[in-house]
Amino acid sequence: MESAQVAPQFWSDDEYNKSKELMTKTALNPNDPIYLQYLDDSTATDITKFPQYAEFAKKQPPYNVCFSNAGVNNPWRVVGYIDIREQVEQLRTEGLVKNFYHLDAQGDDAKQIADIQDIINTPGKCDILIVASNTSEALTPIVEKACEVMPVVQFDRYAQTDCPVVSERTIGGYAFGISGAEYIVNNLPKGGNVLAFRILPGVDVLEQRWGAARKIFEENPQLNIIGVEFVGYDSFKANTVVSDYLAKYGTIDAVWMDAGGTAVTILEAFKDAGAPYPTVMVGEDQEDYLQYWKANLKLAIAPTFPTFQWRTAVLSAVMFLQGKTVQHHWYMPQPDVTNENLDTYINTEMPPLHYALCGCEDMTNYPDSWKNPDINKYVDVMP
Repeated sequence: MESAQVAPQFWSDDEYNKSKELMTKTALNPNDPIYLQYLDDSTATDITKFPQYAEFAKKQPPYNVCFSNAGVNNPWRVVGYIDIREQVEQLRTEGLVKNFYHLDAQGDDAKQIADIQDIINTPGKCDILIVASNTSEALTPIVEKACEVMPVVQFDRYAQTDCPVVSERTIGGYAFGISGAEYIVNNLPKGGNVLAFRILPGVDVLEQRWGAARKIFEENPQLNIIGVEFVGYDSFKANTVVSDYLAKYGTIDAVWMDAGGTAVTILEAFKDAGAPYPTVMVGEDQEDYLQYWKANLKLAIAPTFPTFQWRTAVLSAVMFLQGKTVQHHWYMPQPDVTNENLDTYINTEMPPLHYALCGCEDMTNYPDSWKNPDINKYVDVMP
């Protein structure tokens, strides 16, 4: 089954074990907001450690920041994009950022590569480049090329290189996969049928989510993994998959997802078929799922990949240019939403596909910019 494979270039036993270790840690700077917390300070650094960027160290704010973005093409990325743009507006108010050039790759590797090449070909336009790679392997050469001429911060989806001055995200894909898979194992002690949903291949964090879950499932042969299906964020496809597997197997005891955008669609497919909800459900922290869970489910969890990491990307970029200490490998906390803390994250005033761990509640324009999302209202170039 092709969809059950894990791309080997994105798997590391060492990183899997490191993620398990990080999941046991608390922030070393707990008094800072969660979007600036870190779990490991062993790679602390600053701009003076990068002599190749001496000219950038001389620059004074406001800075010009470029952002090469994989896309704003799913609900998680919309919330994250609003996070980073609202953070930019606050940095502009503080006199720290002037222009913020957003280059939307629209989910296209070739476009993102061309966008970054254009930045490289325009010296002086950007004081620092932020990258969220569309797919990891394809973007690696151009990110390395960019690092040769300017400081780079990467977050979310990484290129396969250590050249960026900051590589920042919450613990990551392994932790996401571990949380959901272990929850299924612990709550199906006698085993059962498990159906897994994936969104797309070739992205490091997504391959690692499934790889970690698969490893745990393989260590627990009492579980029967009846299917692993790519559905993207396609509700019709997700509904059809549930219907087909119910028809074939009769019972689905647990659902595991590597991204939760279609979680409610999947649950409603059980209801539409007259079947009981899965005994164990693994979704994500979007509001529609959290509220559906509260009303209908007993055993559920939402591993998270918090969107607050988007604002950290531009904050760490500015901190680096200012000469402040940053973490070269910046691991932030990655909380799970559980039955015990579910009420903390439910906010019925927010849109259905708002992600609860936005870390945006202290922003000037919260909640309005997230209640009424408009990704086209932001201005890149200031007068």
